Amino acid sequence: MKICLLGNNLTNLVLSNLLVKKKIPVEILYKSSTKKFNNNTRTIAISNDNYEFLKKNIKLFDTLGWPSENIKIYSEKSNSSELFEFKDKNRNNFYLVKYNEIYRLLKKNIKNNKLINYVRSHNTNYEIIKNYDLIINSDQNNPITKKFFHRIVKKKYYGSAYTGIINHQKIENKTATQIFTKNGPLAFLPLSETHTSVVFSNDSGEKIEQKLIKSFIKKYNFKYNIKNFSSIEKFNIKFSVLRNYCHKNILSFGDLIHKIHPLAGQGFNMTLRDINNLLNIMDENLNLGINSGELIAKTFEKKTKHLNFIHGTGIDFISSFFKLDNKLNNFLSDPIFKILKKNRSLNKYATLISNGGLN
Repeated sequence: MKICLLGNNLTNLVLSNLLVKKKIPVEILYKSSTKKFNNNTRTIAISNDNYEFLKKNIKLFDTLGWPSENIKIYSEKSNSSELFEFKDKNRNNFYLVKYNEIYRLLKKNIKNNKLINYVRSHNTNYEIIKNYDLIINSDQNNPITKKFFHRIVKKKYYGSAYTGIINHQKIENKTATQIFTKNGPLAFLPLSETHTSVVFSNDSGEKIEQKLIKSFIKKYNFKYNIKNFSSIEKFNIKFSVLRNYCHKNILSFGDLIHKIHPLAGQGFNMTLRDINNLLNIMDENLNLGINSGELIAKTFEKKTKHLNFIHGTGIDFISSFFKLDNKLNNFLSDPIFKILKKNRSLNKYATLISNGGLN
């Protein structure tokens, strides 16, 4: 089976590493203007289940990531007293990985692999479908995307996400915190004993200077003795889901099929679950001697589209809920989290979802 990946990005690097392990040849088509990623502040939270999947299947992946054993939830009103805690005593909740570190590892693993072929292409023509059994498209800007995958359900967020890393005095640092402030959710995500990633999703559409972001972080920090800050990076917050995943043997993938609010750190985890599902579908077909890319693409869409939509809209609902809740002085969240704390079954279910255990 011959596979083409459109786009030289993190999603396709993960796919490449996993496909060549199965001895499947891959061509990566990318534009000559592709830029290298040099941002040292961007991090990715990978759920425990997905981390174990990557550790099992990708060489040296276990050298990456810092584990968080639990996540504590706070509100503007609760201050330093948590509303709820996501914790499973038998495993970590998630691992935080630097984007540039995972990118470099994935590139290094396939650097000299004879099954990988990089092809520069200024203009991806539809005629390429004849050259491959399956085309996996995670490039938002190529002509194929614009022609066949433009029907999108969108929601406009007026705010932006701000990310950075704080350097602080050494502590054990195995607990992540999420604070729902009146200005938007603020997360402290452990990266090491001395470094913690900070993500602030601002509900306002107004641009905020780095100085004010740092003051805001200090205001809600009750745990770290901060020495200094990295630069603060700004990203647009988007929600979108693609209406159709496939056209003939072309399957859209990654951020192209779903973008969600960064509140729960589930964006890349959704993509990793998609990758796992796609590989299982491919294995089932290839074991039966079927190498139809069109059949694989349609089966993937049928099995995952509704799940991705439910998960994405669920995260959007949580974001909207806490935005309303803060306006009501946490009138809604306080009693809900009290119920969750007391009910073991609900507590366990909520923790399972937060860890990505439901596909």
